[in-house]
Amino acid sequence: MRRLHGLALLLVFTVGCAPRPEGDAARPSASDVAASPVPVAAAADMCAEHGVLEAVCTRCHPNLVPIFKRKGDWCAEHEFPESFCPTCHPERGGRPAVDVAVDEAPAQGTLIRFDTPEIARQVGIETVSAAEVADTSGVNATATVVVDAAHYAVVNARMSGIVRAIRADVGSRVRAGTPLATIESAEVGEARSRLKAARARLEVAESNHRREQELHTRGIVALQPVELAAQEMQTARADVDAAESALRMMGAEGGVSGMCVLSAPIAGVVTRRAATVGTLVDPEETLFEIVDTSSLWADIDVAEADAPRVRPGQQVVLHVEGLPGIGYPGRIESVAPMVDPRSRTVRARARLGAHDGALRANSYARALILTGAPGTSVALPRAAVQEAHGVSLAFVRLAEDLYETRRVRVASRTGEQVLLSGGVAAGERVATVGSFLLKTETMKAGIGAGCCEVEPPARQEK
Repeated sequence: MRRLHGLALLLVFTVGCAPRPEGDAARPSASDVAASPVPVAAAADMCAEHGVLEAVCTRCHPNLVPIFKRKGDWCAEHEFPESFCPTCHPERGGRPAVDVAVDEAPAQGTLIRFDTPEIARQVGIETVSAAEVADTSGVNATATVVVDAAHYAVVNARMSGIVRAIRADVGSRVRAGTPLATIESAEVGEARSRLKAARARLEVAESNHRREQELHTRGIVALQPVELAAQEMQTARADVDAAESALRMMGAEGGVSGMCVLSAPIAGVVTRRAATVGTLVDPEETLFEIVDTSSLWADIDVAEADAPRVRPGQQVVLHVEGLPGIGYPGRIESVAPMVDPRSRTVRARARLGAHDGALRANSYARALILTGAPGTSVALPRAAVQEAHGVSLAFVRLAEDLYETRRVRVASRTGEQVLLSGGVAAGERVATVGSFLLKTETMKAGIGAGCCEVEPPARQEK
């Protein structure tokens, strides 16, 4: 069974600041009140009247006086515990030197001692060494891998015609300019005829211009015929340029008759092919889609509550479903200025860095946005951290039969690992298997095995 002083400690640390009993015996004298520093604006857990922690205010709770006196912690002059007397030790701000639990959870530093080392071995508590790891705390969110709009191309027929040959299929890796398909079109034939006629007119215009220039040089004709010939030559040259441009848009520069070749506008992988040989196609019809997966983005849906912590420039690590153990780095480029009214999320976009080619567009992923400064954290298995009345606890082994309660600050939880930002130092041995037993032994109404002695935290002098 627990020792009596352990229960008394819990009583000391969980009692609230209740109204004082009536009568002069329980009311402090005027000189005492004058001697007690009263802060102008007390914290929520402080006794504003006497300037000490409310849970252990001996003026408001005279029943606590005998307990502190038995511990030898008493200032008879000011009727406060000596360790945090606001007059003798104003630097402590009316707070005990140890972490006092003002809630139902065990206090920081509470010791759990097994009756004998043999019992400690029989209970079978296992421990691990707290490891120091790179700090990866941040905002967790869902994400979708998407292609870069600048590295995505839709190829359609630029004119009506019939597909005569397919040069690339789905999965083909192509370069910019690689032929995709050959199309026969009457429009291409007409464009070639216009180009041929324009070139013939240009040849005649250039010849006329040279002749008029020569006659003008010999003084036979005036300047005006020369200028008119030059104008006709420039018009014919413009018609040639327009006809050549039309053929380039059709993919039909060079070649003969009405044949044209559709080429890849970018390098990448063909992800869709709708063209088939012998099919009549129109200009608005999509025949191929090409994606360059060397440049990918992540659309991240950040919860509304986490959105204020996310901003451009922060680093992102993406974990894709189906690719366990691989983290793909990226950087936040933009954060939407509005919340999606249906999902209550904010869209953030991140440019992903280099990857091994296994990353695919439209994949679902989990994104970890690193919102803090680079640093280190202490990593523990999930089983090493227990929850008690909203407080996270870990139990550090001081000896084979002695464990100390630590209130820890959890930075993040990933899988079976918990990252701590305080409470346990790297290298300390922390209980994993059996930590639940240690927690129940420290609870006020615990259901522990009754084989431990719960001791108060050691008083620390400053």
